[in-house]
Amino acid sequence: MLHLVYIFAFTILAFLAVGNLIRSLVMLSSESRTYPPGRWNSGSPNSIMGRYQRPVPHPELLDASGNVVNEPLMVMKSMTMDDARERLDALYEASPGGSGESKEEK
Repeated sequence: MLHLVYIFAFTILAFLAVGNLIRSLVMLSSESRTYPPGRWNSGSPNSIMGRYQRPVPHPELLDASGNVVNEPLMVMKSMTMDDARERLDALYEASPGGSGESKEEK
């Protein structure tokens, strides 16, 4: 009997979760629609929809003066497996519990 109560409770929770997901997706799609420029804008720069015509970029994509950065944000250097092993070995041996110090001190 207890198993049936659990199955019934989790079924209800699953339906609520899926319903909430669908509701959130519908709300997100309705908020992300872009309208034609003349349809909602009254022409005034102070109108509510006039301010939202242009998407605002994320602050990390702007430089100090507020202009959009047009250069790569992350540059990755490729390295060989041997270089990676050497760097990891150097980090390990430089650490407090590294193998180089413990053998010499004991």
